[in-house]
Amino acid sequence: MINFIAKHWISDYREYQDRHVRQQYGILCGIVGIFLNIFLFAGKLFVGWLSHSIAIMADAFNNLSDAGSSLILLFGFRLAGQKPDPEHPFGHGRLEYVAGLIVSMIIMVMAVELMRSSGQKILHPEEVIWHTGTLVMLAVSILVKLYMYTYNRSYGKKIASAAMGATALDSISDAVATFVVLISTVVSHFTGLQIDGVCGMLVGIFIMYAGISAAKDTINPLLGQPAEECFVERVHEIVLSRKEILGMHDLVVHNYGPGRTMLSLHAEVPVDGSLVELHEVIDEVEHQISDELGCSAVIHIDPIWVKDEETQKMKKEMEADLKLMDPSLTLHDFRMVRYTGHMKLFFDIQEPYSCKIEEKELVKRLQDHVAENHPGVELVVYVDRF
Repeated sequence: MINFIAKHWISDYREYQDRHVRQQYGILCGIVGIFLNIFLFAGKLFVGWLSHSIAIMADAFNNLSDAGSSLILLFGFRLAGQKPDPEHPFGHGRLEYVAGLIVSMIIMVMAVELMRSSGQKILHPEEVIWHTGTLVMLAVSILVKLYMYTYNRSYGKKIASAAMGATALDSISDAVATFVVLISTVVSHFTGLQIDGVCGMLVGIFIMYAGISAAKDTINPLLGQPAEECFVERVHEIVLSRKEILGMHDLVVHNYGPGRTMLSLHAEVPVDGSLVELHEVIDEVEHQISDELGCSAVIHIDPIWVKDEETQKMKKEMEADLKLMDPSLTLHDFRMVRYTGHMKLFFDIQEPYSCKIEEKELVKRLQDHVAENHPGVELVVYVDRF
């Protein structure tokens, strides 16, 4: 159904990474979710009232909250698609993550309420009245939720939307929850065991787990997380494909929402190269990254000595000393500056967060090494954590 509507409603409906197309898919899925959840709410509320089942009634209100979640998803995509303005020069893309976070909060609130109601039903059990219509409604609900899970998951992946991923997770958790309610209804009818409250409690716990998982998926991009490995590898391939660039480091990727990514990096170039030619190369690399990866790139050049034997020898010595401390340590921007009567070494150290050596201790070890083996040489070191 979603695909049929998209073909007639969204122009260029297969251009999933286009900002306008992404927004239209988000709005479309939100509208369909609202109508389907309201239908399920009305049907379950009616059969829950007929059967006196707290689990079915709770499941009905869970669907009502899902309708609210779909409404939030709709407005989230709508707001996230706004163009940049003076107050938000990088756009409003992160509002999509905020919408997903709100959806996950609603899921957790409903889970708490469901567990509370189920606890009361466990303490004060009531007989569940058997109705054929109840089974039919619950079976239909499971099928509808599985369909919602399918299209939210499918289109969420196509347009890379964490908010739709959270909605998909909510839908599959609802399908499981409704299945548990269906089982409890059948068991109560044929055995006389009043497990309605227990099943409702299990459903509430499951929904809470789904809400926490969904929240994690939306909080991570809001707080900032590493770029995907394949993305980083492709950036390295593009940058180092130019023979004028000898190496790269300090890659930083900034995510301002889907389709709004900026990156910066340092490119190492020969110190004796033509500044005009190197500038042209860097411009070409920035444009290639923008065209292929769809993000803005800013590249800083670091001139390095490649023909000075003394510099290369000292660099290898420092690299070997770092590896003895921790194999994960690397250096860059290495240069030697000679003054009258003394010499200075400058370089940066890249230290991953996994390394347990304190920054001060790391610098002191290097300074002691240089003081012992190269008297009169001054060491200037900066440590970058990543």
